[in-house]
Amino acid sequence: MTLVWYAAYGSNLLPARFDCYREGGRPVGGARTYPGFRDRTAPRDTRGLMVPGAVYFAWESPVWTGGIAFYSVRGMQDWPREVAARGYLFTLEQFEDLVAQEMYREPGAMRIDLDAVVRDGAVRLGEGRYETVVYLGERAGYPMLTCTASWDPASVELRRPAPRYLKMLADGLRESHGWTAERIHTYLGGLPGVRGLWDIGELRELIDAA
Repeated sequence: MTLVWYAAYGSNLLPARFDCYREGGRPVGGARTYPGFRDRTAPRDTRGLMVPGAVYFAWESPVWTGGIAFYSVRGMQDWPREVAARGYLFTLEQFEDLVAQEMYREPGAMRIDLDAVVRDGAVRLGEGRYETVVYLGERAGYPMLTCTASWDPASVELRRPAPRYLKMLADGLRESHGWTAERIHTYLGGLPGVRGLWDIGELRELIDAA
């Protein structure tokens, strides 16, 4: 059995949202029902993580009707350089089923060459939004992975995330990192796609409402 950390940086920061992938179901406010993992065993461990890189919001989600989070190893010159994530320690097969569902495929449809990901730093499985698997180093002796788009972030238009999506990130940061509302506001407010596209007062109201 091969165990890996999945470093979630978007809506899967919130375990209740992640469990819709693991157990099957529809997240609150979402427009899609997920089949769930073949192996629905709970993660062996979960913990808050800080990893190098950048998070930005782009594309237009049919599930959330707004921009969604993507990870970039470097990002743009003026972007924040550290990402708040939540680590889930589970099997490589479970991670494969997560990536498959991210791309509207059935569990079991994806195969990931972990050795190649670790060796090369990233492997592109396809052209889809979350079909590039990135290696983020090790934590407690296990490889840490995430998934994102293959495109250059400089080539895409930033998009404002919908309130219900951003609220899920805020709740996830509070639960996984124990952050105060002020720290969550500072972090989310500085992310490309939120910065300059969300009103500061509206963002504060959204976070304080949790």
